[in-house]
Amino acid sequence: MLTHLPALQVLIPLMAAPLCLFLRRPHLVWMFTLIVSGLAFLISVALLQQVMVSGPIIYEMGGWSGPWGIEYRIDRLSAFLSLIITAMSTVVLIAAQTSIDKEIPKNRQIYFYILFLFALTGLLGIVSTGDVFNVFVFLEISSLSTYALIALGKDRRALWAAYQYLIMGTIGATFILISIGLMYQMTGTLNMADLAVLLPEVAQTRTIFAAFAFFVVGVCLKLALFPLHLWLPNAYAYAPSIVTAFLAATATKVAVYLLIRFTYSIFGISFSFTTLPLQTLFVVLGLVGVFVASTAAVYQKNVKHVFAYSSVAQVGYMIVGFSIGTTAGLMATLLHLFNHALMKGALFLALGAVMYRIGSVQLSSFNGLGRQMPFTMAAIVAGGLSLIGVPLTVGFVSKWYLVMASIENGWWPVAVLILLGSLFAIVYVWRIIEAAYFKDPVAGKEPAKEAPLAFLIPIWLLVGANIYFGIDTRLSIQVAQAAAHSLLGISP
Repeated sequence: MLTHLPALQVLIPLMAAPLCLFLRRPHLVWMFTLIVSGLAFLISVALLQQVMVSGPIIYEMGGWSGPWGIEYRIDRLSAFLSLIITAMSTVVLIAAQTSIDKEIPKNRQIYFYILFLFALTGLLGIVSTGDVFNVFVFLEISSLSTYALIALGKDRRALWAAYQYLIMGTIGATFILISIGLMYQMTGTLNMADLAVLLPEVAQTRTIFAAFAFFVVGVCLKLALFPLHLWLPNAYAYAPSIVTAFLAATATKVAVYLLIRFTYSIFGISFSFTTLPLQTLFVVLGLVGVFVASTAAVYQKNVKHVFAYSSVAQVGYMIVGFSIGTTAGLMATLLHLFNHALMKGALFLALGAVMYRIGSVQLSSFNGLGRQMPFTMAAIVAGGLSLIGVPLTVGFVSKWYLVMASIENGWWPVAVLILLGSLFAIVYVWRIIEAAYFKDPVAGKEPAKEAPLAFLIPIWLLVGANIYFGIDTRLSIQVAQAAAHSLLGISP
């Protein structure tokens, strides 16, 4: 059974999704989905332990070895991403049933869990497969499920947000498919390991330049890099709260994984950063994204919009680290993938608790909420401090390694800009704190009750993780460093 774990991690949620229809009752479906996600998490832990000790795992589907057959290849990077995806899906699912009772009509709740499992399948498939066409297939599985999940909410604006995401996501997926087709035309293979060997021989052809350009634009649409981020704010703001928490913690992280995988492992860092001016382009777009999105966050009146624009800014930080092209820069990006998932998971779950109690996440609705929902608002404050990068939080660890990587590379201006970008987070986080703790509640409005335990438990699990991994960084740094070394071909 242990030898089949790479396939089971994807197959279990895929097979579980249609089984939800037979359980009929939303509460039973919720428990079943939580168990399935928990199993996937345990498998990801086992796989990460195995690859850290023994190296990459190659699982041949049907016994057919690559490039003739389809293989799953689990290395340190993919195992790390699998851990993030399954951990976050399991934690947010703890609050799912309580949350969707308020935000999704009863007759759609079973479909929510089915779509959630399909989205989980797609995300896990993307990081597990060693075949580039399968990347596209799993990308479409996760994307189509996500469009529907966003549209499930009662807010009519969710339909428009889902439609925007569908259009932008379809353009991105089409560009990625064109890139895959061009690579196949030049090499005759879809296997990632084979492509890494064969592409250098044809790297200077216009076809490969076009393939690379199509891929970069397509994946940047998926990861919401400025200025291709327009779908993200409304998708996060108007989706059901559980969907927002799951997407913010996983979807853009998987897109960043794809960018790293293709540029470092398939096209190669020499082609990506030397033959083409990708490094300069990404550094500029990443930093501009940090400042533009952070400025937009400051002026938002919907708190979900605030943290949605913040996510665009955080993607900018990841791209800057990725663009440095060194072990330290890549490690900083991988650390921020992990740390940002913890931050945004906690923040959007806490917003879900606010939505559950008062039915709104407008900034004006937060007036006096610090006294009425003390544990929920304390979690938002803790998540906000992590987002700013205050010491003893995971946000500080990410920013520290990103600044150090920039300085080591001689990019002093970039390091200064990274620190300046963090100041914007102080402003938009303070606006929420000011409303919650320093303004009086609306007169005549019934005081809100504290969130139920179904919310507080997962929220504070993530808040605790924000603090724990900000103090004890051994696990996150060890795995991120090992993954960076393997991508750059450096022996540990």
